Amino acid sequence: MPLEIKILDYGDIELESSFLVLGRDCGRTRRVLTLGFLIVGGPYPVVIDTGYRSNQIMETLGMRGLQFHENMIENQLARHGVRMGDVRFVCHTHLHIDHAGKDDLFPMNTTVVLNRRELEYSVSGLMHPQYPAPDIKHLIDRLHTKSALRFLDLELTGPVELMPGVYCDAANAHTEGSMNIHVHTADGALERKSRRRAAHHRQPRHQQAGGKGRDQEAAEQLTLSAPGSRPAGQDRRRYCSRTAARPGARSCRAKPATTQLVPGVRRKGRNR
Repeated sequence: MPLEIKILDYGDIELESSFLVLGRDCGRTRRVLTLGFLIVGGPYPVVIDTGYRSNQIMETLGMRGLQFHENMIENQLARHGVRMGDVRFVCHTHLHIDHAGKDDLFPMNTTVVLNRRELEYSVSGLMHPQYPAPDIKHLIDRLHTKSALRFLDLELTGPVELMPGVYCDAANAHTEGSMNIHVHTADGALERKSRRRAAHHRQPRHQQAGGKGRDQEAAEQLTLSAPGSRPAGQDRRRYCSRTAARPGARSCRAKPATTQLVPGVRRKGRNR
């Protein structure tokens, strides 16, 4: 069964426009979506991002959360026949307030996957209101619980294959440890980016040209590439391997193309 991506609608956030793009439309209120994604069709369900903790916590940033009963993560999963305990991995593009607020609702045998550098940055004191204490403290609890938290070192390893058809890759953008998620579907390779490349293209829902719906806007947050493609980092490593083999060429110190999180599958060309 090919992998499919389902949209999880965690509600909206009302905020001052210049928060999205510094100095743009100061004083004007914008309303933006908060989304996660569910990957189904593989050996187990995988969730990408969990939204914000509550409407009240958004007030700490001077924003208004618009999260209602139907937007609760358990209800969003139930729409696709998935329970909280069914989810094997929760992957975070990054740990900002609107991305990692519901991890504590998942059991400890659901593994939260994130780039190590992102957790380091979240406890550095920089941008700390965007890394709220309840979210980050829960991740520390997971750190001290076997198999509850899995770190990736994407800057060192390159792309990591979480399960067949799902890759994590360093974003090198937005935050220190953001990562992108690549999902290979029947229609091609979809990429959930840590954040859109240009924030000023993120139009508020009620002012979108042509009256785009929520599903259409959500789909636009995924980048489609050709079927069978791989994260760019893997292509670079294959290129480096070929270049380093040439006489007189300087080595790129090529590393294995992918690492596996799932026991029993291929790692560095051999079975574990």
